[in-house]
Amino acid sequence: MHITLAHVGPLVALLAGILILIMPRLLNYIVAIYLIFVGITGLWPRLLH
Repeated sequence: MHITLAHVGPLVALLAGILILIMPRLLNYIVAIYLIFVGITGLWPRLLH
């Protein structure tokens, strides 16, 4: 399987869902990390100029 950028979102969501089912206390950390990641990747092109 060739992993592209389009596969990253669903893979991260699947992994996060499994981890939340195993350890529900991780929900806060997973959501926080996800929001930080989305914010950084959304701003990344603008940060380089």
